[in-house]
Amino acid sequence: MSKVKVGVVGCGMISDRYVQGMKAFDILDVAVFCDLDKSRAEKSAAAHGGRACSLDEMLRDDNIQIVLNLTTPKAHAPIALQAIAAGKHVYNEKPLGITRAEGLKIMKAASKKGVRVGCAPDTFLGAGHQTARKLVDEGAIGKITAAVAFFQGGGPEGYHPDPFFLFTSGGGPLLDMGPYYLTDLAQLLGPIDRVTAFTSQSRPQRTVQTKGSQFLGQPIPVTIQDHVAAMAQFTSGAIATIILSWANPVSSLPRIVLFGLDGTIDVPDPNGFDGPVKIRRPGGDWQEVPFEHTTGYIRGVGIAEMAHAIQAGRSPRASGEQAMHVLDALDAFNDSARTGKTTVVKQPYDRPTALPTGLSPGRFES
Repeated sequence: MSKVKVGVVGCGMISDRYVQGMKAFDILDVAVFCDLDKSRAEKSAAAHGGRACSLDEMLRDDNIQIVLNLTTPKAHAPIALQAIAAGKHVYNEKPLGITRAEGLKIMKAASKKGVRVGCAPDTFLGAGHQTARKLVDEGAIGKITAAVAFFQGGGPEGYHPDPFFLFTSGGGPLLDMGPYYLTDLAQLLGPIDRVTAFTSQSRPQRTVQTKGSQFLGQPIPVTIQDHVAAMAQFTSGAIATIILSWANPVSSLPRIVLFGLDGTIDVPDPNGFDGPVKIRRPGGDWQEVPFEHTTGYIRGVGIAEMAHAIQAGRSPRASGEQAMHVLDALDAFNDSARTGKTTVVKQPYDRPTALPTGLSPGRFES
C-alpha cells in the first residue's frame, strides 16, 4: 500500500476535523493546504504538517492525487471542475454542488478525464450506520415499509462563527443537513424514486449569536427556505417522512427510524458515526445491538476509503454517484415545493457494498 497525497482546499471550520480524522489512516498523506486567506492555509500547514500554497500550485503538483474540497457550497463545483481538469481525483464536502446541473457537470467531467469523484457525508461508514445496514441486509425486521427522518434545530447562527453563507443558495437545512439524512436512507433502503415536498421560511432575518464570533450581533439576511417537510418513495416501495428544519429549536423527535413488517430499527444520528442502534420486534422491548465494526471514526474516513478504492481500481463507497443521486433528490424537493407536484428522481443509484465486520481500524478490504 503506497501513500496517497492529498491537497486540502479550504481551511475553514471543518478542515481541522477532517485532517485529524485522516491521520488515523496510513494510506493518506495530507501534503498541502490552500485557502483564499493565505494566513489560514499557513496556520493549517503549521498545525498539521505540510505546506501552504496557492490553488494553481496545488493543481500543478504532480504528487497530489486527491483534492479535498472543503470550500463553501457555491465553490464546490468550480473548484472540483478545476481539480478534475488538472487530472486530480476530487473529494467534495457536501453537497456535491448546489444544483443537480452542477453535480452533473462534475460527474461528466470526471468521466471524460478518467478520475474518481468522492463526496461527503461519510458518516454512513461509521459503526452505527453499518450496523443498521447489516440488520437491514439480514432481514432483521422483514420487508421495510416506512421510515422517518427528522432534523430540527434553531439554526447555525447559534454555533457557527461565520454563518452567512448557510442562509444563501447552497445552504439551508435542505442542502446543509439533508445530505446526511438522505445518504443514510439511500444506503439503507436503496434508490429514491419520487418525492413530494413543502417548504417555508420562518423569518427573513437572523442574528449571529455565536460567542467569540467576530460577527456577533450582526444581522443575517435569509434568502433560503428554513423548513422542509417531505415524503420520499423508494424503488423498494418504502415511504419515508422527512423534516429538515432550522425553525424548530426544541424537539424530541427521533433521527431516523425504519419500520418493517417484523420490527423496527432506531438508527443513530446521521451527522455522527457511532451512536446506539436499537431494534424492537412485535411483543418485545427495545434491545441495543452490539457493534462489529470499527468505532471512533471522525471526518476523513470517506476520503481514506476512496484512496483504497483508487488503488484497488474500484468505485469509492462515498462516491460521486451516490452524492449525485442525493443531490437530485434534494433538488427534486425544491422542484416539488415550487410546482406543487410529485417529482421523479432520475439519477441512478446502486447502494455501495456494506463494510465487512471485523476490519482493523484504519483498514479496508484493499
